[in-house]
Amino acid sequence: MSDQYWFCLTHHAVEGEDGCRNQDRLGPYATSAEAARALDKVEERNEEWDNDPAWNDDKLED
Repeated sequence: MSDQYWFCLTHHAVEGEDGCRNQDRLGPYATSAEAARALDKVEERNEEWDNDPAWNDDKLED
């Protein structure tokens, strides 16, 4: 068995290698605990990117 874990977006559960198709999950992660935090990590990264002045689309010139 693999030592990798995924977070299934369909079932909202941590899965091993033999879970749902990769299109429906996030990962791989090194631990089950990391996979369980997958949606939190996505939210944190989106917040960082939304507030990154280098990527702020609101200030594009015409």
